[in-house]
Amino acid sequence: MSILIKSGTVITAAEKYTGDVLVEGEKITKIGVALTDRADETIDARGLLVIPGGIDVHTHLDMPFGGTQSADDFETGHVAALHGGTTTHIDFCLQGKGQSLAQALDGWHAKAEGKATMDYGFHLAITDLTEAVQREIPSVIARGVTSLKLFMAYKGVLQVDDTTLFKVLSTTAESGQLVMVHAENGDAIDVLQKRARAASHKSPKWHAYTRPPELEGEATGRAIRLATVAGAPLFVVHLTCEDALLQVKAAREKGLPAFAETCTQYLFFTHEDLARPGFEGAKFVMSPPLRTVRDQEVLWGALARNDLQSISTDHCPFNYAGQKDLGKDDFTKIPNGCPGIEDRMMMVWDAGVRGGRLTDTRFVEITATNPAKIFGLYPRKGTIAVGSDADIVLWDPKAERTLSAKTHHMRVDYNLYEGRTVVGAPKLVMLRGEVKVRDNRFVGAKNKGAFLAREIVRLDKAGVV
Repeated sequence: MSILIKSGTVITAAEKYTGDVLVEGEKITKIGVALTDRADETIDARGLLVIPGGIDVHTHLDMPFGGTQSADDFETGHVAALHGGTTTHIDFCLQGKGQSLAQALDGWHAKAEGKATMDYGFHLAITDLTEAVQREIPSVIARGVTSLKLFMAYKGVLQVDDTTLFKVLSTTAESGQLVMVHAENGDAIDVLQKRARAASHKSPKWHAYTRPPELEGEATGRAIRLATVAGAPLFVVHLTCEDALLQVKAAREKGLPAFAETCTQYLFFTHEDLARPGFEGAKFVMSPPLRTVRDQEVLWGALARNDLQSISTDHCPFNYAGQKDLGKDDFTKIPNGCPGIEDRMMMVWDAGVRGGRLTDTRFVEITATNPAKIFGLYPRKGTIAVGSDADIVLWDPKAERTLSAKTHHMRVDYNLYEGRTVVGAPKLVMLRGEVKVRDNRFVGAKNKGAFLAREIVRLDKAGVV
C-alpha cells in the first residue's frame, strides 16, 4: 500500500515547510515538493499539518493497584491513544515480589498479546532487588528493554530504599540502561498520612496535604546526587513542581545527564480540585499530587526552554464508580491515577501552541522527538524523515473537539477535561503506513501493534551522544 500526502505543512522538531510525503509500505520513502509518484491513495493535505505520531513514554495499562486494576487494557488504551494522535507508548512492567525480571516481562507481554493495536515498548519497574535480580538487569537489554524504574514512594508496596536505588544506578552505569525514578520521599509521606488518618481526615484533599512539594524536591535532588556518584544518567518521571524542577535545572547546568518529564494534567489542574464538593476530588487523586497555579506556569516555561524534555500522561485510569470510591472513607485507599492518553496532544496543542506558550516545532519535540531520542526509538519514530516509520498524523489546527466521557474512547467513566472545547485535533492518524483513524473514526485493523525492542543510547545533557 502506498500513500502520497500532498501540499501539507510538514513540522519536525527542527523545521517547518510545505511539501509532499510519500509512504510505501510501512516507511516514509520520499519527501519533496510537487511529487508526481503514483500511489494507491493521494491525500490533499492543504491546510493540514503533517507531524510525527505522538509518543507517550509513561502509561499504566492493565496495571494492578490498590486491590483493583487500571481500567484500560492494551486494546482499549491503544484505540483511545490513536484517536488522540499518539501512535507509540512505553508501558511500565511491574516486577512482583519474588519474581525474576524475565518473569515480569513475560507477564506484561501476555497482557499485550492479541490486543496491541499500536506500537509499544516496556520499562521495567524493579520492586524486589535480590542479588540474582541485580545480576539479571543487563540481560533484559537483549529483550529490548533499556529503561528501568524505581519508586521512591508507596512505602510498603512499591518503594525501594536508597541502597536499592544506588545499587541499580551502579549497575546501569555499566550496562547503559536508563533509570527512571518516581521521586517523592515515601517515608515522610507515610508519617504524614498516618497523622492525618489518626486525626480522622478522610477526604481526597488530604492526598495533596500529605504529599507536599518539598518531599518531591528532596527526593528528586537525592536521586540526582546518587546518580551522579554512580555515574549514571537519570530520568525523573511526572515532575510537578518548582522545588523538583530546580534540582533538575541545577544538575543540567553542571552538565549532568539529568532528564525529566511532566504530565498533561499538572498543567491544567491544582490541588484545589481535590477539594471539589462531595467525593468529586477523588477523580484528581494521582501521585505526585496536583500543585498550584504558580507551579503550572513554571512547568509551561520549563517545557518551552527544555528544562523539561517531554510531556507524557501517566495514563492510569480508574472508574469513579466502583474503583475510586474504594477510598470513600479513607483517602489513602483511593486508587492513584487518572485518564489522559487520548487527550494529551489536543490539550497541549490548544493551551500550548494556540495559547502562545509553545512553538509548533517545540510541540513536536516534546510530544514525539525527544521521547524517541531519550528512549532509543529515534529516528525510527518521532520524526518525519525518509526511512522513518510512517507514523504520521494529519493535524487540523482549526478543528474543534469537545472532550467528554460521553464521546472519548478510553474505558473509564469520567474525563478530567469534561466539556472543554479544544481547537486543533487529528484528522487522520497513520501507524506504519496504515490509516488507523480518519475523521475521528477508527478505520484500521485492531491487534496489529508491534513490540518495540529498543537499543541502548548514550545520553548527555543535550540528548543523544
